[in-house]
Parts: sequence; C-alpha cells; structure tokens
Amino acid sequence: MRISVAIDGPAGAGKSTIAKIIAKKLNLMYINTGAMYRAVTLEAIKSDISFKDIDKLSSLIDKMEMHFERDNLILNGIDIQEELSSLQVSSNVSNYAQVPEVREKLVYLQQKMSKKFDVIMDGRDIGTVVLKDSPYKFFLTASSEERARRRHEELISKGMKVEFDEILEDMKKRDFIDTHRETDPLRKADDAIEIDTTGLDIDGVVNKILEYIK
Repeated sequence: MRISVAIDGPAGAGKSTIAKIIAKKLNLMYINTGAMYRAVTLEAIKSDISFKDIDKLSSLIDKMEMHFERDNLILNGIDIQEELSSLQVSSNVSNYAQVPEVREKLVYLQQKMSKKFDVIMDGRDIGTVVLKDSPYKFFLTASSEERARRRHEELISKGMKVEFDEILEDMKKRDFIDTHRETDPLRKADDAIEIDTTGLDIDGVVNKILEYIK
C-alpha cells in the first residue's frame, strides 16, 4: 500500500517548504500541486488565454507534460520553477485554479501520481479531494500579515522589487477566491490536524507533523 501525506492551507502558510523537508526525511516524492496550477496560469498568460475560455484552456493543458525534478516543475522538458513565483502569476492563479475543468484535469494527474509513488502533496484541496483517503492530513494556517511577510521576504531574496502592501492585498484577495469558489474550495478536512504556524519556525512545524506520522 502506498503512503500519502496531505498538507493543505492558504497561500504563504509554509506548505511547500515544510512538505519538501518531510519528503526528504521520509523518502517521499514531493508533488507541489500549487505549482501545477501556476504552470497552467503561466502558459495561459503567455498564450493570451482567459480563464473564461474553457475550450482553449482544456486544449492547452492537454499539451502540457509536467513532472518534478529536485522539487522543480519541468514543463515540456523545461524547468520553469523560477517563473512560477512572479507577481503576475500569483495575482492570476486563483482565477484559473477555480475553473472546474482545470481542477478536474490536474486532480486526475495528481491522483495518478499517488497510485504510482509514495507521495506528499500540498495545496488547497489535497485532504478533501485529491488524497481524501490519506491517513495523514494536515491543515496549516497563519495570519494574512504573517503570510504576506513571508512571501515578501521570499520575493525580495530572489531580487524582485515588490511592495508589502501589494502582496498583503493580493493574499487577502486570493484567500477570498480560494475559500469561496464553487469547485473544491479551500477548507480543512474533517479528519485533518490543524497547525497554526504563526510564530513557529520551520523545524517546529516539521517536528509536529513528523510526530503525528511516526
């Protein structure tokens, strides 16, 4: 039987960083589902395809071959990880991610991976939809200000010029869209363990999760 760990939570709660560390410690394949939605958003923007144009979006996704190498997303043979954290992608990803047809296609790909490998996934609907039968489900939270601060520091460290207030506003907008969309909204699974990461360091959160799994 394959091992699967689900980590959900809003943008900037530390899901990806924590999932990567746990993946290495437990020898699991890390699948960043958020990066997959960002990849669709990036390609749609490049191709000038609106999130309302379902036919073109579906056709676009069918031509996208995605897999992960050393935690980076490889799209059609090209490492696009750096492009995924741009403010333009961040500001638009929730719109594309709420499209039912987009979610259906990506959830299918994610579930296919979980049947083939021992995995840890993070996202918005992992515990409620993608890995709903997983025995290990976690929901990470943090205040919007704390999450915006983390994202601001991350982008600054990558040499990007960004304003904190702009990131905070974008974070609040994304939270609203993610929790109010009709298809698979962000919510804590009934059997998930909630961890508030505000004021906790990465190691503290990782150790909490490992205690539950072990």
